[in-house]
Amino acid sequence: MNITILWADDEIELLKPHILFLKEKGYDVVPVCSGRDALDEIEAAMPDLVFLDEQMPGLSGIDTLKVIKERWPQLPVVMITKSEEEHIMEDALGGKISDYLIKPVNPSQILLTVKKHTEGRRLQSEHSTMNYQQQFREIGMQLGGRMSHEEWMEMYKKLVYWELELAGTDDPSIHDIFLSQKEDANRQYCRFYEEHYRDWLSGAGEKPVMSTTVLQQRLFPMLGKDKAAKSTFLIVIDNFRYDQWKFVQPLVEQYYKVEHDDMYYTILPTTTQFARNAMFAGLMPSEIERKYPQYWVNEDEEGYKNQYENELLDENLRRHGLGIKHTYNKVLNAQYGKKLVDRLPELMQAPLNVIVYNFIDMLSHARTDSDIVRELAEDEKAYRSLTLSWLEHSPLMEMLQALAEKDVNVIITTDHGSVRIDHPVRVKGDRGVSVNLRYKQGRLLDYNPKDVFEVKDPATIFLPRRHVTSPYIFCHENDFFAYPNNYNEYVKYYTSTFQHGGISMEETLVPFIIMRPKNN
Repeated sequence: MNITILWADDEIELLKPHILFLKEKGYDVVPVCSGRDALDEIEAAMPDLVFLDEQMPGLSGIDTLKVIKERWPQLPVVMITKSEEEHIMEDALGGKISDYLIKPVNPSQILLTVKKHTEGRRLQSEHSTMNYQQQFREIGMQLGGRMSHEEWMEMYKKLVYWELELAGTDDPSIHDIFLSQKEDANRQYCRFYEEHYRDWLSGAGEKPVMSTTVLQQRLFPMLGKDKAAKSTFLIVIDNFRYDQWKFVQPLVEQYYKVEHDDMYYTILPTTTQFARNAMFAGLMPSEIERKYPQYWVNEDEEGYKNQYENELLDENLRRHGLGIKHTYNKVLNAQYGKKLVDRLPELMQAPLNVIVYNFIDMLSHARTDSDIVRELAEDEKAYRSLTLSWLEHSPLMEMLQALAEKDVNVIITTDHGSVRIDHPVRVKGDRGVSVNLRYKQGRLLDYNPKDVFEVKDPATIFLPRRHVTSPYIFCHENDFFAYPNNYNEYVKYYTSTFQHGGISMEETLVPFIIMRPKNN
């Protein structure tokens, strides 16, 4: 398809060499002598790009720009000016113009600008595809060897980078290639996790930072006496994946400098009841049950399973000699989130403030239950976009903007991630079996051991034991458990939803981001 450029300049006759040059390169150029003529041409036939002289008699370039942006805000406009005045640069940075050129312009400048604004997406797509093709073999060779827990984190970061980089390409074949490589990586990662998980928990050999140690190793050193005057805000976004973090990072970096972009490994099951209680307590679930039975609610017991997070955090701080003043708030709706922003002067009096935001977890569940939300977040790309849209207009963003004006430490993390499921695994059990799609625990479980990570004795992975014969089984990769009864309907309903509880990179490798406001 031909690209049309509208060029408005009161001295258009002097620009004939440039216009001929562009036509030789295959572009259609429509020359006009005034702002009024430019608006008429845009009305008659929408161009792909506008070159607009800043100083024209009658309707000036600036006035013409205002009309264009009011009527056709997405139309890219390149302002051509005689001097590099500050307001032109400010308009460029503010998005009012796409670019600007300083007279006299030369052919290479013009061609580069045209390609940048009319073919940039295609060129970027081709460049990304070519670079990934070069990386494909290197990633494959890494996956073919034995990797440490640090190398697996770096591998996942690399895969997330390429997933986001290739999201803008229109080549379905490169998407299929990447998806295949990511699935292979997840398959091998699950084997790695299963092979080492018990050793990590028992203290045999080197282990990564995990749910039970992440606050002790990453947060508590920031709360020492020498930094007690500086308030630290620990923001826990429930069910927040690393790829979602990388997608929203540019928005956050408008206000913050990221000092540490880290991950940690979550425990099993990767659900709020287990992973978040373990994070705040600094203990595994069976240890919480034994040491603080008043703060642990089993799955088969009545009551909210995460109602004692503040108490568990308090005990964790005291065990590590940090009996400091701290606040804890859980944001379940926008109204409470806005009120919390108003309370910021009060919160600043405490050395540590913990705020839990539950929106993404609610979004994940809503996507399962609502056809409308399913359409809004139909795939990974849309799911990330919906996360960004939420953050832009959320009480969390208001809080981050308010904190950016303070001298504080800000940490963004989560308790677990989620994975898009698409492969059912048959399981049978009695009515007492847990309902989660990614893990099951209970008596009389009937399953194929080859399909799951099987833990016959929950004590070996520090989970509470409900009955003598109640194993835990966990799904790998994109699997989910389905009962034989109403199998087809069950599978259709849950396929392509985002779930958590099992083993995958998306669920178990989660962000822990330490930031400082740019203004401090």
